[in-house]
Amino acid sequence: MRRNRWYFVMMGTCLTLVILAWTVVRLFSVTAAIIMSAAALFIPPIAAIFVNAGDESSRRLLGEVGRPVPEQSAA
Repeated sequence: MRRNRWYFVMMGTCLTLVILAWTVVRLFSVTAAIIMSAAALFIPPIAAIFVNAGDESSRRLLGEVGRPVPEQSAA
């Protein structure tokens, strides 16, 4: 749940940067608006990587298709 919150915060920041850049900031400085848009360009991939990165224990508990991996007994 915490990852989803961070994802929405990052994507909200991205939208805010783009909207502010082209509605308000461009009236004062087109260069600043372009820089803000360029900064917003890098937020979605970073957000996706951040959300999809998991700790190793969660990856071991779930198989590749999302089902629990059966316990392996020591022989």
